[in-house]
Amino acid sequence: MRSISKLPLARGVAAAALLAASAGVYAQSPRSVSAPPPPPPPATSTQPPKAAPDMQMVLDALAGLGGKPIETLTPAEARMQPSAADGAKAAMSKKGMPTTPDASVTTQDVPYGSDPKQFARIYKPASAPASGKPMPVVVYYHGGGWVIADVDTYDAAPRAMSKALNAIVVSVEYRHAPEFKFPVQHDDAAAAYRWTLANAASWGGDPMKIALAGESAGGNLAVATAIYARDNGLTAPRHIVSVYPIANSSMTLPSRMDSANAKPLNAAMLKWFGYYYQNSAADAQDPRLNLVSANLRGLPPTTIINAQIDPLRSDGETLAAAMRQAGDKVEQKTFSGVTHEFFGMAKVVRGAKEANDLAVARLRAAFAASAPRR
Repeated sequence: MRSISKLPLARGVAAAALLAASAGVYAQSPRSVSAPPPPPPPATSTQPPKAAPDMQMVLDALAGLGGKPIETLTPAEARMQPSAADGAKAAMSKKGMPTTPDASVTTQDVPYGSDPKQFARIYKPASAPASGKPMPVVVYYHGGGWVIADVDTYDAAPRAMSKALNAIVVSVEYRHAPEFKFPVQHDDAAAAYRWTLANAASWGGDPMKIALAGESAGGNLAVATAIYARDNGLTAPRHIVSVYPIANSSMTLPSRMDSANAKPLNAAMLKWFGYYYQNSAADAQDPRLNLVSANLRGLPPTTIINAQIDPLRSDGETLAAAMRQAGDKVEQKTFSGVTHEFFGMAKVVRGAKEANDLAVARLRAAFAASAPRR
């Protein structure tokens, strides 16, 4: 098996081009979860666009949980802070909505490697087809800048996809920085994809009807893994759903400026992620991170979903342009009035419900179509 670390995949930065911003000035962090944070970037007074009322309700609920600014913390401290998903649950509770996971979808954690972090959570509809017909499979990668968060944090989207598509969703956990720096996460993502192809049938899945999806850092991994599959002659995914991906290492993208002070992700956090994720400044220019400079030819049809109020918005928009220039079929949509992390808030944020519906519709169509010729 060729290592994904030796392939010309994507370039970008663990929380985006942030890394490039900080790497040229500060040494990268040691491989310790207790390493102190880098100095903050210069402050800016630019205020982000106004969030839609339902999105603002979640942001207010998250603020009420008393979390500290991630960019001021060590990774160990940051991993203990309330997440945007916690904010969504708090908003749901305030509205009298249940916050327990939907029991109509079952889960099982299965290892794909020897490290405790190398496992996948396999989501299956409780009412699997009585006919025994194999179900389609979605390999999903969670976000968190490759430093924080896990499959628990990002439960909502894969669980909803499994139910809506009547499909198996394989939510991949991977090793985190700074304990494991780039390109370990990309290698784990590729290994999990190979493992899923080899084992999907034993779970009741159809390995020929497979797709890739992910959010933020995971949105990057979804595209990078599709490139890996192409370059290694593996079964190609039918479709890619990349939600607010890390994809462009430029420090002057429009969204880096207009959403520098956005919540729950801001420009200072981008720098923070990069500091802990990169080995050196050169990593920001690796095509596995800076996807816009990767060889994007011959990739599957792709849906890219972005939030208006997000420093990563321009990443998705420029990735879509680069993929179109490479001859790929791409649909990109930026949802107004919503922020980074909105995709998992479909129960309380209308824009998130619309984004989920778009992703599900494109995946359903891809699974229903005849297998593409390669």
